Amino acid sequence: MRPAILQPGSLTLRLVAVAGVWVVAALTAGGAILSLAFRDYAVRDAEALLTQTLETLIGVTEHGGPGPLSFSRALGDERFREPYSGYYWQIARPDAAPAVSRSLWDVRLDPDWDRPAARGAYRLLDGPDGQRLKAAVRDVTLPGSPETLRFMVATDIAEVEADIDRFNALILRALGLLGVGLLAAVGLQVAVGLRPLRRVQSGLAAIRSGHAQRLDDDYPPEIRALVDELNALLSHNEAIVERARTHAGNLAHALKTPLSVLVNDATATDTVPAETVRRQTAAMQAHVDHHLRRARATGSGLGHVTAIDKPLASLMRAMDKIYRDRGLDLEMDLDDDLKVAVTHQDLEEVIGNLLDNACKWAAGRVRVSAHRVTGARRAMVRIRVADDGPGVPAAERETLFRRGRRLDESVPGTGLGLAIARDIAELNGGQIALARADLGGLDAAVDLPAVD
Repeated sequence: MRPAILQPGSLTLRLVAVAGVWVVAALTAGGAILSLAFRDYAVRDAEALLTQTLETLIGVTEHGGPGPLSFSRALGDERFREPYSGYYWQIARPDAAPAVSRSLWDVRLDPDWDRPAARGAYRLLDGPDGQRLKAAVRDVTLPGSPETLRFMVATDIAEVEADIDRFNALILRALGLLGVGLLAAVGLQVAVGLRPLRRVQSGLAAIRSGHAQRLDDDYPPEIRALVDELNALLSHNEAIVERARTHAGNLAHALKTPLSVLVNDATATDTVPAETVRRQTAAMQAHVDHHLRRARATGSGLGHVTAIDKPLASLMRAMDKIYRDRGLDLEMDLDDDLKVAVTHQDLEEVIGNLLDNACKWAAGRVRVSAHRVTGARRAMVRIRVADDGPGVPAAERETLFRRGRRLDESVPGTGLGLAIARDIAELNGGQIALARADLGGLDAAVDLPAVD
């Protein structure tokens, strides 16, 4: 199996590759700029030296008439005396032999009289021994002489090119080493930067193997939010498994008593009274229905988004039909575009139980409202179901959530609806609270995770 860094889609490979491209591009551009800058400097420096030497040559030249030129002193650079040294000067005359440096030996430079040089110019010339020369050229008329002389000072550009090549080689080595260092630093930075993700992987492996229950919270802020969500997911799944175990145990315990009654009656007599059978099987059926409804309340709102307007409107229509003979006034007041992280079935189960309970006890009005609120960790949608019934004393409200608990046996019901509603709400990260409604009866407020 290939290492993770070489696998397609590897974050390390992506980050290093992108950084490598930018490093190479930046160093290439920087090297090119430095090379061009040095070439420009080297050429200008050579031209400045040629101009300086040209001006010195003009200053020491004396014109004594039609005869040979004379010089007040010799140029100080000994390279002008060494044959083919690459440093040359020549003073051309229109109608006489030119004066030349000893270094030209038997070669003469082309003065190219057709191209004027009164203000001075730089030209490329062919020199002795196949050399390519850069020459400073200027036409000068010396005092007391009508003759125009063309002064030329030239140097082999091979030396300048050699300096440029040495500089480019140095730059190439230096930038190459810098690039390797930068890529190594990028690799180290990526390795250090991704280390928290590898810790998350190791932590999850430890949880899967049973050596840990949660990821620790010693992570950088950028990763801590991910770790918190993973821990929340683990807690959510753990709660679902624990509730499933509890439901299984509760169902077994609930069925034990009716079965024991049937077994005892069957043991005591040859036949079991039909009334006993009906009563005990009804109790068993109620327990089975209760646990099946709770099993359907998976609390798997993860990845689900449900807009509340249509389900609530459907429930209101259903309750209006069921309790039509009572003539209840059903009101609904919802904010726009409210969505919750709950499945459609769970939402209907929770609100359906609360609405059914409110309609049973209402004197004439039931009101459903919903709006967005700010929770401790995230935004919530609060759905309130209120009625104008007798209400419930504050001391007894919590008992309504106990399985099978009913405060008034005269009203039909199993005493399971509110317990199931609370279970579903809590499985989805929400809660239910009971209070006195402004209508005079009971107000049931359900908070469910909001979705933008």
